[in-house]
Amino acid sequence: MSDLTLRAPRVFDGRDFVGAEVRISGGRFGGAGGPVEPLDEGVLLPGFVDLQVNGGGGVMFDAAPTVETLRLMSRVHGGLGATTILPTVISSGPEVVSRAIAAVSDALRAGVPGIAGLHLEGPHLAPSKKGAHDGALIRPMTGADLAELMEAARALPFLMVTVAPEAVTNAQISALAGAGVAVSLGHTDCSAEAARAAFDAGARHVTHLFNAMSQMRARAPGLVGAALDAAVSAGVIADLLHVDPVALRVALAARDSGIHAVSDCMALAGSEEPGFALNGRRVLRSETTVALAGGAARQDRLTLEDGTLAGACLTLAQSVRNLVGIGVPEARALAMVTGTPGAHLGCGRIRDGASADLVWLGADWSLRGVWRAGLRLA
Repeated sequence: MSDLTLRAPRVFDGRDFVGAEVRISGGRFGGAGGPVEPLDEGVLLPGFVDLQVNGGGGVMFDAAPTVETLRLMSRVHGGLGATTILPTVISSGPEVVSRAIAAVSDALRAGVPGIAGLHLEGPHLAPSKKGAHDGALIRPMTGADLAELMEAARALPFLMVTVAPEAVTNAQISALAGAGVAVSLGHTDCSAEAARAAFDAGARHVTHLFNAMSQMRARAPGLVGAALDAAVSAGVIADLLHVDPVALRVALAARDSGIHAVSDCMALAGSEEPGFALNGRRVLRSETTVALAGGAARQDRLTLEDGTLAGACLTLAQSVRNLVGIGVPEARALAMVTGTPGAHLGCGRIRDGASADLVWLGADWSLRGVWRAGLRLA
């Protein structure tokens, strides 16, 4: 492991712009550093933190819940700047959930870098808001499910579980939260009152805000309204396809903290394939454009054959470009992919002693370089 000092026009530490130099010694921030490597433009910031990553390199984690898949996802997403990811299993049968928990445990023991834990998005969701999830796999939470999740929380460094209040009880939410599970609400048509009751029981997160959930109306605020009115965290897919720029700006204006970006990446991340199979259905990639200040930008769109949005093929560097391009202040946009999601995992900041995971973005917010533990990946 070589020591080095990176010097850029600007450095963002995960919360604020600070100085212009980052020292790395023994793969960690701080120390004496080493030879200076100048970066000619842009900004240097902590490695991206992504709390919702379904797959990559042509593979979905739920389709192949193995250590080999996690190695592939770590490599693909690390090269795209997400040096810390939360592998995500969408609604699946009990055997897939068990295999995914075991695979993450084994990957952590094997030292696969960048794997922060596990996100189980379902299957305890509302069928009416299933989105691209297979409705045949959605079901209420049982006592056996609850016991397995509580055991998994003891075995994993971080476990997030997305549930709908229609499919779980508040007592189950309380038990999960008490066991250390990060309970998130999503894929639900619940009322604001039901959402607040779930928050009171221990749910502290919301999965892909605005998408597959009850919307905010004047006399029925739904989960969107409850989330914007409560001190909970919320992920958002900032491809400007899942959420209109106006809605995104309104949400960020309503909440001065706690909203972070997620990629919701499917198997096609890091791949040029035109589509893939998802539980016997075809997910197709098409190209579109999104309007930004200064001009339009290319964006991939993933849908089922009936047009239903089916996750994303998005990098967090693109998310930053999109957020800044619709008027979000640079520091807020950068925090949404580093320090804000990283606060849940104890990462996403440049501070002495932390693993030297870094991303270099150019002046146009394009990805120029990635370092994991001080070693350059891209």
